[in-house]
This record gives sequence, structure tokens and C-alpha cells, in this order.
Amino acid sequence: MQNIAELPRAALPLEIDRRALHAEVAERLRTMITEGALAPGVRLNERVLCEQLGVSRTPLREALKVLAAERLVELSPNRGASVVALSRSDVAQLFELMGALEGLAGQLAAQRRTDAELAEIRALHFEMLAAHARHDLPAYYELNRRIHFAISRCARNDALVETYDSLNTRIQSLRFRSNFNRDKWDQAVREHQRMLEALEARDGAALRELLEAHLRNKCTAVLEQWPSRETVTS
Repeated sequence: MQNIAELPRAALPLEIDRRALHAEVAERLRTMITEGALAPGVRLNERVLCEQLGVSRTPLREALKVLAAERLVELSPNRGASVVALSRSDVAQLFELMGALEGLAGQLAAQRRTDAELAEIRALHFEMLAAHARHDLPAYYELNRRIHFAISRCARNDALVETYDSLNTRIQSLRFRSNFNRDKWDQAVREHQRMLEALEARDGAALRELLEAHLRNKCTAVLEQWPSRETVTS
């Protein structure tokens, strides 16, 4: 079983344009949490982050409040901010619920998607295959995220989308790390091919089953890599 020794880092510069608002700072921090640059349970040093991101403490602190509301960061009056950590049980429960949400979204999407939406998802899929072929996990993951996002929107159920987005934010880093093992990553790509075929055929039952299985496999891949300490980032 082959493991990925090194992950290519995003080519974007780390420093943020000083004109950007706290929302962009929050987005950059989400990416750092997702890709493991900010590890589970780590305390966040405001001075260091301000230097890395090229911003003052005001937008950084506002961004941390946003991430705290998303349950990615924990704020403590005496200890400052730290990346939230989940237990093994938390992870299993979150993926179980996420699988149900993705399955329902997929079933509805197969019935309600337009040809234009299908074409967009198909284009993202082929871009994702190219990223997989060159072992570019950050690029692959971003395209993968956009595919799942697009499928959820095809469901045309605002309440479902709101719940989906809230929960999915909490497990982004887990979904990212589920591809660290090359065999698991290859399997995920094959699953995505079958998902696209079900979406094209408007086979809602098949797409629901595929997405539920996809999330179960993601959960298994994460827990197989579980560290000796009982924590993982959300």
C-alpha cells in the first residue's frame, strides 16, 4: 500500500492583500486548517499569523470569531484561540450524518439538475482527474470540494444546503487527509466516475447509494490513519 510522502503546496502566495476583509483571512485560515498547516489542538499565535498573512490583529481576530462560529477554532478567555480537535467517536458520527446528507442531496440532484449544471460538474470532474494524475492533492481537493458543492446545489433545497454547508465545513480537513493513502485516493476517483455516470443517467437511487458509500469509505480512510493521541482537527 503506497503512501504519499510529500504533498505539493498551493502556489498562491501566503501574504494577503492588505485591502482584503476579515472574510479572506478566514478563508486562508480554513485552507491552512484543511491542509494541516494548522494542526489539531494547536494554539494559534496571533503575532506569528499576522506576520505570515500580512495583516493586523483586527481582521485576524474577526476571522477567528468567524471560524469559532463554524466550530473550526475554539476561543478561550485565558488561552486565546486554538484549532478544534475531535474525538474518534466525533468523526464517526459526523461522517455518518454527512453521508446521509450527501445521499439525499445526490438523489434530489439527479432528479433536478439541468444540462448546464451537469456540464459544469463534468468539466470539474475532468480537471480533478488531471490533478489526480499529477499527484497535486491541494488542487485535486479543491476541485473535489467544488463538485460536491455543485451537486448539493442541484438538489434545490435551501434547508438541506444550509445544513450541508455547516457540517461539511467541520470535516474539510478530514476529507482532505482521507486521500493521503494513494490506494484510497485512487478508489475515491473511481467512485467519482460512477457518481458522474449516475448523475448523467438521472439515477437518483444509484447516486444516493454511491455518495453514502463514498462517505463511509472516507471515514474508514481517516480512522485507519488515526494518530496515537485521540484528537483530530475538525
